[in-house]
Amino acid sequence: MQDTLSYTIGNKLYLNITDRCTLVCEFCPKTLGSYQVHEYDLSLNRRPEYEEIVAVIGDPTVYEQVVFCGFGEPTLRFKVLLQVAKYIKDKGGQVRLNTDGLACLVNKRDVLPEMQGLIDAVSVSMNTQNEALYIQHCAPQLNGAWQAMLDFLKRAPEYIPEVTATAIDGLAGVDIQQCESLAKELKVEFRSRQLDVVG
Repeated sequence: MQDTLSYTIGNKLYLNITDRCTLVCEFCPKTLGSYQVHEYDLSLNRRPEYEEIVAVIGDPTVYEQVVFCGFGEPTLRFKVLLQVAKYIKDKGGQVRLNTDGLACLVNKRDVLPEMQGLIDAVSVSMNTQNEALYIQHCAPQLNGAWQAMLDFLKRAPEYIPEVTATAIDGLAGVDIQQCESLAKELKVEFRSRQLDVVG
């Protein structure tokens, strides 16, 4: 069976470039054993190369956005992500990155300047209003993940035009109003997501 490298929801094209992640979120369908989003199976037998990814994009201008998403953390393949983003931008498309905000921590350097001009919008999974709940619900695999994610959110607007923090309404202990207040402190937009609603 051929891997699903891209899938459409509404007028957006989503790119599925890795199955690895830096978090083990208890609410993620993958953690619960499912790789299904809508009618798409996002399990990967291997990680696709640049040429394979751009081949499934076609004309990026027919979509509102091309979104790096899937059931893995796209920035774990940062070099390929930037190469594909440049391809999309060169063709006149709009690029959004859905991320856990740990790219600088994982890559052990400040990668935000490298995203400038290639990423039009970023959506960061803040998920909770404090570190204790973040550790409880997201099980980060790297020390210092909560603070690294907040630092990423705070600095991202210097390099990326549209920055949004998201949190999930329905997770035990999560206060959406407090999450929104934290996003405002960081001077980024905020969007609430619903538990168990994917895509």
